[in-house]
Amino acid sequence: MVLQISKVLCLFVMFSGLCAGVNMVTWAAPLEPSTARDLPELRLSLREAMDAAVDQNPTVRLFIERIAQARDVADTQLGELLPNLSGTAGYSRRRFFTSSFGGGAMVTNPRDFYEMRAFLTQNVFSLSLIQKWRAAKAGVDVAGLDAEVTKRDTMATTGLVYLEALRAIAAVDARTADVVLNKELLRLATERKSAGMATSLDVTRAKVQLENAKQRLLVAENARDRSKLNLIRSMGLSFDVRLVLTDEMKLVEVSEQSVGEALQVAKENRTELKAQKNRERLASLTLSSVTNERVPSIKAAGDVGMIGNQIPNALTTDNVQVLMTVPIFDGGQREGRISESRSKVRQEEIKTQDVQYQVALEVRDALITMSSAKEQVAVAEEGLKLALTELELSRERFAVGVATNIEVTDAQTRVAQARDNLIEGLFTFNASRLGLARAQGQLEKL
Repeated sequence: MVLQISKVLCLFVMFSGLCAGVNMVTWAAPLEPSTARDLPELRLSLREAMDAAVDQNPTVRLFIERIAQARDVADTQLGELLPNLSGTAGYSRRRFFTSSFGGGAMVTNPRDFYEMRAFLTQNVFSLSLIQKWRAAKAGVDVAGLDAEVTKRDTMATTGLVYLEALRAIAAVDARTADVVLNKELLRLATERKSAGMATSLDVTRAKVQLENAKQRLLVAENARDRSKLNLIRSMGLSFDVRLVLTDEMKLVEVSEQSVGEALQVAKENRTELKAQKNRERLASLTLSSVTNERVPSIKAAGDVGMIGNQIPNALTTDNVQVLMTVPIFDGGQREGRISESRSKVRQEEIKTQDVQYQVALEVRDALITMSSAKEQVAVAEEGLKLALTELELSRERFAVGVATNIEVTDAQTRVAQARDNLIEGLFTFNASRLGLARAQGQLEKL
């Protein structure tokens, strides 16, 4: 939908929809830019801003490192199930006692001994270790899903900051239109005074209105510049750029969804739900690994080596054994760990219910907000049309001398308010679109 204010009042803000992503724009920033014009221009769509935030955000990078850490933990647990090989080499000098006590003591001269051995151990069967390895693999899945959740949260946050910047830009355009309008009304009041059809009070009142409009424009420009800085910060980019936002806001057609349909989409795509299910599985496997410590385990061990007083004369010796470990009693430590693990399983089940409720709340809230925002935009558009009509009529009455410019001033105020209402309505609508996409786990389809 294209919104256009009358040509007399200056072109108002035109909004276009949230667009699909394109490749990131790269630039080479000068070392010491002297003015804003010297800064390299960076043009960003909403999709590009969201992608840039994911690439540069330190929180996302931290979670990626946690994935690597979880993989290392899984590899460590796997190593417990694989053969372990070690070796030793040593040299010793000994004296031997060769007679019985009570007789003449006899001690040999020092003798040199050389020994080299290789040791091999293998866990043949340990249900507890197997479950620990499976739990570690589940931990990798949890870390990956947590990283995806953080990525989507970062994208949604950056998208909202982008929309706030668009709102600030729209406010600047609206305040600029107010200044243009007030200049025109001041000119009209001055001409009317020269013709003897208006008073100095009318001119002064018009000047006051113009200065007020200029003040509001300065405030809006400051808010716009700050919003762009916040957007750059959220993306983790250099501040030495001139940021240009290529997307705009407008009311677009959105396919209707019932609450049930929207919740089903969220259930299938929401990463938090998948991550929480994996946490439940991780807690269950951890409980199983501790419980299975009660089960006997079997380990094979062997060593082979050479020993002698001289290396050429060393003899080969070996030892092979199979050991079964049967847990009997450890002072109640194992039972304590089992109770602790059971508690963690119950905690994760409670968290799963909480996440499900939160997702349902976010989906319902986004649907309600979007429906309300569409109506707000329609009302705001109609209100702006009426305010512009009122302003035009009041100007005509003032021009022919049947009214003072107090009517014009009041009409100006209502036009400014109508513009703000429309901006807020469009912002709320597009923010709710972003919120619904986030709630349903479909940001990439926005």
